[in-house]
Amino acid sequence: MTVDDRPTLSAPDDDPWLWLEEIDGTQALDFVTRQNQLTLTAFGGAAFARDRDILAAIYDRPDNIPYVGRRGDHLYNLWKDAANPRGLWRRTTLEEFRKPAPGWEVVLDIDALAAGEGEDWLLNWVIAQPADGRRAILCLSRGGSDAVTMREFDIDTRSFVADGFVLPEAKSSLDWLDHDTVLLSSAHGEGMATSSGYARTVRLWRRGQPAAQADVIFETSADHMRVYGGVDRTGAAPRAWIVDQTDFFNFAIWLRDEAGTMTKFDLPTGVWMQAHGDWFALKLRQPWSVAGHTHAADTVLGISLPAFLSGSRDFAVLFEPGPRRALQGLFWTGGKLVLPILDELRPRFEVCTPSPSGWTRAPLRGLPGIGVVDVWPLDQDASESNGDLLANVQDPLTPPSLSLIPHGIASPTVLKQAPRTFTADGLVVTQHEAVSVDGERIPYVQTGPVGETGDAPVYMSAYGGFAHSVKPYYNPSLGKLWLERGGTTVQANLRGGGEFGTRWHDAGRLAGKKLSHDDFAAVAADLVRRGVTSAKRIAAQGGSNGGILITNMLVRYPERFGALFCTIPLIDMRRYTKLLAGASWIAEYGDPDKAEEWAWLQTYSAYHNVKAGQSYPPILIATTRRDDRVHPGHARKMAAKLQAMGYEAWFYEPEAGGHGYGKDNKERAGFEVLGYRFLKDRIGWRDEG
Repeated sequence: MTVDDRPTLSAPDDDPWLWLEEIDGTQALDFVTRQNQLTLTAFGGAAFARDRDILAAIYDRPDNIPYVGRRGDHLYNLWKDAANPRGLWRRTTLEEFRKPAPGWEVVLDIDALAAGEGEDWLLNWVIAQPADGRRAILCLSRGGSDAVTMREFDIDTRSFVADGFVLPEAKSSLDWLDHDTVLLSSAHGEGMATSSGYARTVRLWRRGQPAAQADVIFETSADHMRVYGGVDRTGAAPRAWIVDQTDFFNFAIWLRDEAGTMTKFDLPTGVWMQAHGDWFALKLRQPWSVAGHTHAADTVLGISLPAFLSGSRDFAVLFEPGPRRALQGLFWTGGKLVLPILDELRPRFEVCTPSPSGWTRAPLRGLPGIGVVDVWPLDQDASESNGDLLANVQDPLTPPSLSLIPHGIASPTVLKQAPRTFTADGLVVTQHEAVSVDGERIPYVQTGPVGETGDAPVYMSAYGGFAHSVKPYYNPSLGKLWLERGGTTVQANLRGGGEFGTRWHDAGRLAGKKLSHDDFAAVAADLVRRGVTSAKRIAAQGGSNGGILITNMLVRYPERFGALFCTIPLIDMRRYTKLLAGASWIAEYGDPDKAEEWAWLQTYSAYHNVKAGQSYPPILIATTRRDDRVHPGHARKMAAKLQAMGYEAWFYEPEAGGHGYGKDNKERAGFEVLGYRFLKDRIGWRDEG
């Protein structure tokens, strides 16, 4: 019998599975229902329910760290547990937060709101007014989607404002200009969306005015990714920054002053830029020659804002990269610029302080030089910051601790310590490097028992895209359900990430994305070479951009894996730009409508490269119906095609979850445990806990 392997590389648009792109189509939902039943029957049951409940109980623990942000005199937190699965938006004071069991004021019960309004509400984020902070815009999502409904809320009265700002569901952002005016960037309205589905205008929206009638102060073309604006109160007068994001990595930046005058900044497009008061700093993505100096990519430069606007280009060099030393971000707090750095994957932080006589630099002291260290401002609005920082410290075997660094200069003081959620006795964390196909060294972190058995059940993961740096965090689910039961975990730092800066990212994007996948396969081979395990005992998982990775392991390196778990994935690289936010990622992958770019995209479009008669490992592909970022059609179509070709491919799609694994802790736990049960079963690990 002839196998129908469409679409193929020779006929890439002959796709018999297009009907699965109809998210709520009757035929498509019938497919999803049948597939869910098959998957849950095979990998659900008593063991699944037991592990799901174990994991959900960890996520619901009352002694988990409640992460906070300060607005005015209060610290705010969104808390989820078994009794409050959608969450409580609540607040306390810093003095109270220091206590082992702080007292909290509940500002809004999201479960009660959802029940009362008959909606699948989740609270995505909050935009509070500066100064008194009495009013806030709540961004409510249905089922975890990126698109939100915006509604004005009075924090003092714990109620929505009757005549307040309300915007229907759309991909939107806004900022307060004053009590009665907001700066709105939204895809809501006729002609207001770019081809990526994001806002193409910035509007001045006044109280009592329909959003459709708000004055447009900036508009970009539909083929740009998006435009957005933010209000900056750190200067002598309020001002706004308008950013026209042409693609994922390039921006045109405009300054709008209090009088409404717009000034375009004469800067390269590929920069990260942050302003504060009379100063601003930027990180270059490409080399830049200015004022007689050539600065390398990833260099950080600083200058006085008034001097720059007057024509000066006398930048101070605040950071210079190395081959394996790269900036991970930059932010201002309390008049100081903080530079998070990875140096050979070790965390470092430098603080730069500007003054009329120049910039001073000093390390941020009191933090460990190994493991994972994340630092960010305590205050939500930079204009209200006194320089207080929060620091989170952890590693794969050490649960997080949250510390306060007063004014960014004092020694850290531990505020909260997360509980140990799994037994780590006999486990060690080690760092290794594999050699990829072109000789590049690919770092990876291994956590597990001491010594090599040649048969370890290994869980591998990676990402390798969008300059995102993968760090070895403490993972309660893997710890409890994989490490504690005798398994080993491996996390790889692939090209395409940001661990070693722009050159590392660029090596793994566009045509280089295939190299990123080679890197992952090289790590799998290195585990076998070192005697850790055998290929049939390696289980691998990746999500989103990592979905391309996992499906390429299926079709390009099937002999190196025993089972694969592919989540919320991008897979069909021929049609990805036509599905939801796909067009926004052209700068990462390329444009399939251009023949020269399809030439490389087709090399890692696993949907087109599946061949009959191969020895592919079993795969579980899972997505969520409310994912409005990566279209669920990617996962549906790949599962259907593999099954039609006779391969062992399983599929799972819960209704809610957005671009994630569930709308509450129990759903998230169930999604993860289903994957673990599948992987363990298919690599022959009879783990009954």
